Amino acid sequence: MTGFTHLLSPITIGGLTLDNRLLMTPMGTELGTHDGRSTPAEAAYYAARAAGGTGLVMTGINFVSGTFDPIAPGLARIDTDEHTPGIAAIADAVHAAGGKLALQLTMGLGRNNQYCQSLGMEPRSASDNTWVFDPTIVCSPLTVEEIAQIIADTGEAARRAHEAGVDMIDIHGHTGYLVDQFMSACWNRRTDQYGGSVENRCRFAAEAITAVKRNAPGVPVSFRISVDHRFPGGRTAEETIPIVQELERAGVDLLLCDEGSYEAMDYVFPPYYLGDNCMVGAAEAVKPHVNIPVAACGNITPAGGEELLARGAADMIGIGRGLIADPDIVAKIRAGEESRIRPCIRCNQLCTGNAFNGKALGCAVNPEVSHEFEWRLTPADAPRQILIVGAGPAGLEAARVAGLRGHRVHVYDKGDHLGGVLYPAATPDFKRELRKMIDWWEGELARLDNVAVHLGHEITADSPELATAGEIIVATGSTPLIPPIPGIDKPHVMEVIEAHAGGRPGHRVVVCGGGLSGADLALELAEDGHEVTLVEMVDEIARDMLFLNRISLLRSLAENRVRVLTGYTVREVTDDGVRAAGPDGDVVLECDTVVTAFGVRPATSLPSALTAALGAKVHAVGDCVSPRKVGDAINDAYVLAYSI
Repeated sequence: MTGFTHLLSPITIGGLTLDNRLLMTPMGTELGTHDGRSTPAEAAYYAARAAGGTGLVMTGINFVSGTFDPIAPGLARIDTDEHTPGIAAIADAVHAAGGKLALQLTMGLGRNNQYCQSLGMEPRSASDNTWVFDPTIVCSPLTVEEIAQIIADTGEAARRAHEAGVDMIDIHGHTGYLVDQFMSACWNRRTDQYGGSVENRCRFAAEAITAVKRNAPGVPVSFRISVDHRFPGGRTAEETIPIVQELERAGVDLLLCDEGSYEAMDYVFPPYYLGDNCMVGAAEAVKPHVNIPVAACGNITPAGGEELLARGAADMIGIGRGLIADPDIVAKIRAGEESRIRPCIRCNQLCTGNAFNGKALGCAVNPEVSHEFEWRLTPADAPRQILIVGAGPAGLEAARVAGLRGHRVHVYDKGDHLGGVLYPAATPDFKRELRKMIDWWEGELARLDNVAVHLGHEITADSPELATAGEIIVATGSTPLIPPIPGIDKPHVMEVIEAHAGGRPGHRVVVCGGGLSGADLALELAEDGHEVTLVEMVDEIARDMLFLNRISLLRSLAENRVRVLTGYTVREVTDDGVRAAGPDGDVVLECDTVVTAFGVRPATSLPSALTAALGAKVHAVGDCVSPRKVGDAINDAYVLAYSI
């Protein structure tokens, strides 16, 4: 508990007193029914964050109406009285867990609504703006009468939220969504009472706030705003100051300050490339100009949040994905166990990535997400002795879960450290949260007396340790793909993991292979001062990467002057560099070091041999089955160990 006196101190927002200053920022779950009603799974998900001590749990968006803005199947909504019981169930569950609930309302997505065409509706906006997903399509401006209808619908939604027992209502006003389109001069060119001056551009937001206050008496209202849109021509922090002052005058009780827009999407869901506390400047810019509490957001760690609060840069700390990864942040801090907080690795893979694909919320490092209602790590009926080969992510997660269920677990790895290839691959500073996962597993396994880890101990098909194992989990990972390129065995060639693990590349480096591992290494080397060229045979790098993360990656590579050659095939490694064939013929890339990053293939020899010899008690998991992302390995390992 020591060291977090500011984070753990209470705060009163518009008459609502919270136990501490951590709020869970809004993020959709996709856990509702087809027609947008909440489910027991969603209630359990939010309740788990409340039970973990979070001061204020805030839901993702709930549509107030689908009249002018299409609501895709599965998205949360509160546009009819039939949706109230589901919201009430969430509120009841959060309250039963000792927490407070804020419900986020959206007046619409406007030009950002990706479902317009698929649901047969035209995109609408404050003015005749282009539709984000097809700039050849122009949005129709909402009429004054239509705006009045949206405000009336907002009031009705607030009434339902109040009847459901929510403690706070948040207005979805950031990231260039509909409310933001009205507030921002870059999207609002109206000449009526909703355009022109700052007061007029804020009128739509102010009327929504008034409607909420009128229909939910006594319920505080928060407002989430993008202080800087982060694109040329977008709203700047300086332009936002008079807007937040208008919002305060309209009755807002709390401001959630972040950055970004669909034109700068990576700031909406900041990946690991953006680092810690990447948007706290938004709260710092706003706080001196208003008299209401201000919350900071954006890759904030608990320690970083405490520092921000201590120096008065914010009044509350918003954490979203971090509370998905670990719902017990506050509880662990109170217990003096900060080191036990499971890190969010900021990969966006199964949280944001799932949301954009209409799938239920998941988490790369916390497989229990969305399963809080149904999964319990109860003791196994018949504890067994489990032998695990490989101490990478899959092996470590399997050991943790099996250990918690009471099995006797022995983990073997031929290497001298935990983490497998994750250990060297997580060396860049921008991947420090991924590296922290290894430390987290080490700490969690050390707490289990029934789990033993044996490093520097290779298991082969004839190892005597296999004889006493009741179940065997093989998590041996993958091996590098090395194509038969002339000269690839020259002494100045190294594989990507070797380059991460102290291989000492020279000043000029050519990285062959533009997948995620090659691209991340290129960025790491460039940040360390190397002159780097990245060569990829297809027409884009990191093509299987989530587009949000890729935006940051490409910008970072450009900022660090990495030369990227796409559509080039490596033909030969010479004594002086690499010869590659591309759209304009052959090029010779002189360098001191060549790094191969051509991908990997599953290491199948041991699992195949053990399965042939020992049969059904052998279970392969992770990259030795099929090389995928780290979150897939962790989730698969959890499910496997849960089933034994």
